[in-house]
Amino acid sequence: MIGVVRSPGAPKALLESTAEDRYRYPEVVRRLIEDFGGKCYICEINPLQDPEVEHLRPHKNGTIPGRKFDWNNLFLACRHCNGVKNQPKYEGRVLDCCVRDPEELLDQGLSENSVCVRPLVENDEEAAGTAKLIEEVFTSSKPPLREHAAQVRLDGLQERMNLLYRAIQTLRSKPQDPMARRNLRAMLRKEAAFAGFTRCAVRKMLPRHPELGEFMQ
Repeated sequence: MIGVVRSPGAPKALLESTAEDRYRYPEVVRRLIEDFGGKCYICEINPLQDPEVEHLRPHKNGTIPGRKFDWNNLFLACRHCNGVKNQPKYEGRVLDCCVRDPEELLDQGLSENSVCVRPLVENDEEAAGTAKLIEEVFTSSKPPLREHAAQVRLDGLQERMNLLYRAIQTLRSKPQDPMARRNLRAMLRKEAAFAGFTRCAVRKMLPRHPELGEFMQ
């Protein structure tokens, strides 16, 4: 998960329409895609093949309309993550990445092909819940279709981390290599796939390799 800057002001569709599905209107979806960089805010898969408008705080089948149509409560997610998050254990325990910066609250890593996310702040229920949610979307085993979706995301993360380390290795041997510099900068953009993981990995390298700091801008 990565911090997102939400564009101010709710889309007109949310303000002017009375339709029950207005939070899915094209204007709303377009704004969410732009704000969230076209990727799922939970797993960060990009490109996003099956986008859904996700409610950070559940609207309980429309019984809490203030949540259902609240612009600040709408997030861009993939179908897989939306399904995993829709469990009582995550209610009220997921970070609003438009308000609180996950990079300051979560350590997101991949170790021996296993996703490991831990909260950086003690007794922070939102950080702890988000850490568990991110781990689950990469490791779900039931039902079978969810297991497949989790594996697809894990494979994508593994590939992205391998690309990151290769780009860094190339840069160390050829500090001015233009392609390596472009690749590294692209992978560390907040809009990039799995940026929460790649940026966390590079932050841990900065004490020994401060020259990588320029690519974190």
